[in-house]
Amino acid sequence: MKLIIGRKLNMSQVYGDNGAVVPVTEIRAGAGKVVQVKDLKKDGYCAVQFGFSEGSKNVSKSVEGHVKGIVKNPKLIEMRVEDTSSFKTGQAIDIGIFEKGEKVSVSGLSKGRGFQGVVKRHGFHGSNKTHGTKHHLRAPGSIGATDPQRVFPGMKMAGRMGNTKVTVKNLEIVDVDKKNGIIKIKGAIPGPRGGLVKIISEGEIKFASEPSGRENEKTEFSTSADLSAGVKIRNN
Repeated sequence: MKLIIGRKLNMSQVYGDNGAVVPVTEIRAGAGKVVQVKDLKKDGYCAVQFGFSEGSKNVSKSVEGHVKGIVKNPKLIEMRVEDTSSFKTGQAIDIGIFEKGEKVSVSGLSKGRGFQGVVKRHGFHGSNKTHGTKHHLRAPGSIGATDPQRVFPGMKMAGRMGNTKVTVKNLEIVDVDKKNGIIKIKGAIPGPRGGLVKIISEGEIKFASEPSGRENEKTEFSTSADLSAGVKIRNN
């Protein structure tokens, strides 16, 4: 599995090889480094923790000490693996791991809409605008029988809308600008401008550089990596 973290910039247009206009979303993807390698004996499970430079400028002292000398203002991502022998602290990855035409999945937090009613939140059609209807055009209506004396779980009602994780699959990479660190992906992706997004695709991670300095910590692990497991984001 290949992954990288970036920030959504804006939408634009490019011309395809056949002259057709293709809508794209531009993502600025920062370089990432391996900040910790976890093994079964010491941590109870095998995983690799990456730190990407697209994180917040407000970093806690504990996280700052954890990544000292490796990456600044990181956004930490932990990826489960079956084996960690091919990973070393300080190994770097960048957008060069992706290629034009590759299919990816993009995850991000959708735009927050605040507290919304049932018409906008769930698509209710509302009441008739004639025949005596007054002040109830967008009312939710009945929420159930009176006998149970409670509201059943899952009832569609007004509430907070948006600001939830959304994943869009099978998006095509239109262009990879390694010089400026920008990936152009066909179509729209979740989140506002400047929002963090995670780009994932199948394949093997190829590191851009070998570790140096503090990254040369000696660790003993077992054999080749299998990245078939899931990925989780650690909130700083």
